[in-house]
Amino acid sequence: MMLLGRGLDARDNQTRQMQDAVSNVEKHFGELCQIFAGYVRKTARLRDKADLLVNEIYAYAATETPNLKVGLKNFADEFSRLQDYRQAEVDRLEAKVVEPLKCYGTIVKLKRDDLRATLTAKSREAKQLSQLEKTRQRNPSDLHVIAENELQRATMDATRTTRHLEETIDNFEKQKIRDIKNIFSEFITIEMLFHGKALEIYTAAYQNIQNIDENEDLEVFRSSLYPPDYQSRLDIVRANSKSPLQRTGSSKSSLRTAQISHRMLRKDEEEDEEEEEDDEEDDEEDEFDATKEVR
Repeated sequence: MMLLGRGLDARDNQTRQMQDAVSNVEKHFGELCQIFAGYVRKTARLRDKADLLVNEIYAYAATETPNLKVGLKNFADEFSRLQDYRQAEVDRLEAKVVEPLKCYGTIVKLKRDDLRATLTAKSREAKQLSQLEKTRQRNPSDLHVIAENELQRATMDATRTTRHLEETIDNFEKQKIRDIKNIFSEFITIEMLFHGKALEIYTAAYQNIQNIDENEDLEVFRSSLYPPDYQSRLDIVRANSKSPLQRTGSSKSSLRTAQISHRMLRKDEEEDEEEEEDDEEDDEEDEFDATKEVR
């Protein structure tokens, strides 16, 4: 009887360890599932924000100068292509990481059912053992033989159930380790694939931005500000935009020139008048000589 009691205690300890193992998986796998699901949702929201950014870049590029427009459009094309890979990342994480962790909710429930069956069988065994002890103490007759038979059947049932539980928990532990390896390997592979593509696409996007010709776009911008005849009109404006001192000097020079011209004209007029007077005197002298000859 003492050996039977020690056997029950050993199976109780074993069952508690199994319960702890199942509870540990239930707790931490549940947390991992929630966090990975949140990670996937955040990644999906990042993809949505990136799509909005792409649309805004396209809209802005349409308003810009040629080189900047082409550079921004090419950048937006590459960034949009990256979001396709990000969507693939989201889908793969959901299928290869989150879903397998979700499945452990059902797996843990089945293991708990196995544990309950084992606990029920052991409880029945313990109850039969207790009844046998009471029967022996109260009536040491053939009744204890019946009780012993009942106890034996209960013990065999408990032993069979415990052995089944041991096999189940062993497979559960083996599957848990394998699944953890697979889940985290898939997570790492998916992230490596995405970030490898991201590096390739970002490199191309960076080159598109660096290829924007600033000087050419600046010339285009300046040309849009000034009309084609701007330079000729600018020369006229510059010519008319002399300093007051320059304009005063020019006026004085013009005044002196006008005065000199006036004096020269006046002198010419005086000379003409003198010549006319001399001609008149000569005419009078000629008339006087002619009169004298007639007389």
